[in-house]
Amino acid sequence: MTYRAGIIGTGGIAGMGILGMHDEEAIGTEKIDASHAGGYQLTDGIELVAVADIDEENLKLFGDAWDIPTEHQYVGHEAMLDAEDLDVVSVCTPSYLHHRHVVDAARSDADPDAVWCEKPIASSVTDAEEMIDVCAETDTEIVVNHSFRFTDKLRTLRERLREDDLLGDIRSVSAQFRMELLRNSTHLLDTLVYLLNARAERVSGYITGENEAVDSLDVDRKVDDAGGGGFVVLDDGTFATIDCTVPREPSSMMLNFVGTEGKLYMNNDDGEWRYWSLEDGEHVEKPLPGIEDAWTWEDDYKGSFANAAAHLKDLLDGTAENHSTGEEAKRSLEIIVAFYISHYTDGQVSVPLNRPLRDVTITSW
Repeated sequence: MTYRAGIIGTGGIAGMGILGMHDEEAIGTEKIDASHAGGYQLTDGIELVAVADIDEENLKLFGDAWDIPTEHQYVGHEAMLDAEDLDVVSVCTPSYLHHRHVVDAARSDADPDAVWCEKPIASSVTDAEEMIDVCAETDTEIVVNHSFRFTDKLRTLRERLREDDLLGDIRSVSAQFRMELLRNSTHLLDTLVYLLNARAERVSGYITGENEAVDSLDVDRKVDDAGGGGFVVLDDGTFATIDCTVPREPSSMMLNFVGTEGKLYMNNDDGEWRYWSLEDGEHVEKPLPGIEDAWTWEDDYKGSFANAAAHLKDLLDGTAENHSTGEEAKRSLEIIVAFYISHYTDGQVSVPLNRPLRDVTITSW
């Protein structure tokens, strides 16, 4: 059986490339495999059959590049959802539109069994919760594209941390990544809660107000999304410090874990993972069991889209459980929203957020 896929939004992550990840001269001019469309193309059993966007020029550019017939290139997502019978819908629009597009897709006549939504899941916790609830009501799997979850190395590391007890009880984590919090740092925070299988309990945050996307995306719309960070106390007792204040170029995605039985250093930008076992009071460096080499953007990130699309096929086949649910994606969003609330109220914030605070919206692209 071949499943039918449609995409809402023809931006870079849909299939035409994004700044900082792909060759600048290729962006917007040719199709990019490290994308939703690329993931579908590389997966047997799923065919991209339709695309929608409100920008007719971008729609045609994308549709022609990915060989979508003109009659299946739709101006506006409603037109596509009304006309097509789809098994899976990708939502590749700016984060402030995720709520509307996921809810519309789940309730539409297209009747998809799965929605593959770009990260972050939404701009507010309330929006995320409604997306999750509507997908549950309509029996639609929502899969959030936190790409690291779809790489073999990170999934293996999570298994080793849990099953082999490599670090014992993790007590402390320090982490660093690039600004902005919603657009980029959601990757870092999702990696943190994914590896620990934990949720924030108390948060203190700082927001810089700086946003380099204004230049890199050539936009002039004022948004809230910015650099920031703070500390997070997780419900497993781990104390984590987060620094996402620096621009893309000098940044490195780093996480340093300290546990009662060892420590782990991960630098994903430079492709260096190091592990030490605590033996008789001394840290002894050892290879990570079951993992060859470190995670890299070139190999692992670019392959994550094909892995995610293959996972969607398994979900549609009924042979897998969701690797990246809406509930799990909400964990990183809660931390980001709490950073903002903490900064602007000069206080610490408890998670789960109380109802009025779940409505706080962080605007981004």
